[in-house]
Amino acid sequence: MRRSTRAASGTASSKSSAAAELPDGGDPRRALLLALLETGLRRVEGRRCVREALARPQRSAAPVWLAAVGKAAESMALGAYDALGGAIERALLITRDAPLSPEIARLGAEVLIGAHPVPDERSLAAGGRLLAWVESLPGEVEPLFLISGGASSLVEVPEAGVTLPDLEALTRRAFAAGLAIGELNRRRAALSRIKGGRLAARLRGRPARALFISDVPDDDPRVIGSGLMGPAAEGGDRIERQVVASVDQAVAAVAVAAAALGLTVHPPGRRFAGEAVRLAARFAHELHTGTAQLHVWGGESTVMLPPHPGRGGRNQHLALAAARLIAGRPELMLLAAGTDGSDGVTEDAGALVDADTCARIALAELDAERGLERADSAPALAASGDLVHLGPTGTNVGDLVIGLKLAADAARALEALHGGRGARVL
Repeated sequence: MRRSTRAASGTASSKSSAAAELPDGGDPRRALLLALLETGLRRVEGRRCVREALARPQRSAAPVWLAAVGKAAESMALGAYDALGGAIERALLITRDAPLSPEIARLGAEVLIGAHPVPDERSLAAGGRLLAWVESLPGEVEPLFLISGGASSLVEVPEAGVTLPDLEALTRRAFAAGLAIGELNRRRAALSRIKGGRLAARLRGRPARALFISDVPDDDPRVIGSGLMGPAAEGGDRIERQVVASVDQAVAAVAVAAAALGLTVHPPGRRFAGEAVRLAARFAHELHTGTAQLHVWGGESTVMLPPHPGRGGRNQHLALAAARLIAGRPELMLLAAGTDGSDGVTEDAGALVDADTCARIALAELDAERGLERADSAPALAASGDLVHLGPTGTNVGDLVIGLKLAADAARALEALHGGRGARVL
């Protein structure tokens, strides 16, 4: 049996993904697709993007208090330290996973772990700490907020009368219904004392700066993290807001790298949204009927969950649905992955499927259709050896889907032309 495709984690300080590992004798097209994915991830890696955004001269010599919240909190905070160094007097990080970088410990940052994707008591504790942190800001410091996807679940201070079970129920109902992220975050904000611009209002008009890595449509700070640092609803605020990374940048990086290799690339279009199976049909159709060798799409799909869902995520679901449609077409491959390195409740980012994926699933005595019906795509894709594991990526800009229309022989010729295993695009 093939083993799942893995991308080894990079250095702990950057948390960025590195070179892919493939089964012995692996198809060079898999190396190509994974290398292109990694190119996209590097373009939106939090440390790099924050460092670049803060590289211009500081407006003042005031000490900085930094609060980073979200899945990319660690990498974003490291980027701020790269740019501002000793100007950062205090730092608070609230994230999903314990930091991997020893730099965070050396810098003395306070770290709290919240829950994701469903909030729990840790999220309430983290939300309370964030609120107290804002309320205790000294008058002479400059606040800097670094917000990334996942913040909606990682921190919360509920409105009076709203309980943790209420928050949990809202999240689970939204997931079951396949609710779009913008609508879910609007509902979350309505139950919160710190979201929907309410935390910004707590600054009471003092100047501050907020940098965002966006995983939402239109890159709207009112939606990112359910508006954790969105504009104050009444009276306005003096917060300078900047989105430093979005899926469009990752898509563009993939397209440029593919074109540099000599592949014909379909011009990237608008971000995708909607039900995963329908999107899979669209992507497979565009890939099959188009003349371009490479397509890349960015956005976020949804999955309507049955009463008792199995194991998987929206990218695995989309990839498995696409695998049915490209079966028997040996020139086609499709990779769907979450840019944060995870997909649903799994530790895999997504899957890379080909013309034989469904055949391998059948040989393992599993049923792709049943996997889709039960929202149980992970076991089938594990059996076919098509799961993609990235580990922490230091970013979260939504999902990337990359489609390839290239014969294996042509891929080997491309690999030889560029003189590296997997036609590396580093």
